Amino acid sequence: MFVKMKQKIDKYFWNNRYINGAIGWDIGKISNPLREYFDQLKNKEKTILIPGCGNSYEAEYLHKKGFTNVYILDYSSKALENFKLRVPSFPRNNIINKDFFSLNGKFDLIIEQTFFCALEKKRRYQYVLKIHELLKKGGKAVGVLFNQKFETEGPPFGGDKEEYYNLFSNYFQFKVFNNCYNSISQRSKRELFFIAIKTQNSE
Repeated sequence: MFVKMKQKIDKYFWNNRYINGAIGWDIGKISNPLREYFDQLKNKEKTILIPGCGNSYEAEYLHKKGFTNVYILDYSSKALENFKLRVPSFPRNNIINKDFFSLNGKFDLIIEQTFFCALEKKRRYQYVLKIHELLKKGGKAVGVLFNQKFETEGPPFGGDKEEYYNLFSNYFQFKVFNNCYNSISQRSKRELFFIAIKTQNSE
């Protein structure tokens, strides 16, 4: 369940959501599309970033499978505290509490799971530019996007395949961009799975 909010969307907003348990996007486990994608990855030394990670069941899953270079980032210190308690063996240096748009570094893979939809629509183009900047040559952005418009003002903020394609296509080549066949029942036919490979257009 998503709550209509009018206040400024900043770190205090997100901390309050976690403190009050107003995290309707959180399904309590790794999503099926990402679990299946991770299961076919062979190189466990890839540098992987999960921005807007929240409770980050994705990072927990990767960590337990032996991936050694997973980094998580969130604006909410409360979300990261929750993660540290749940996964105490996860490297502390790989847990980043800051604004995504101020992050530096290079990654092989950036995972999208309910971060894009949490951003105000005016920041979406900036998001595309930032993940392009953070990815290494030939790097990939992989994840799930909502394929629906929401009746109430977000977050979450919805969209559709055409809108997303127009945002990403100047900077990424889509290897996969399809309706999810394995979403949880509550999100059936409302999610898109994508694998987008960085192109060099803007460098």
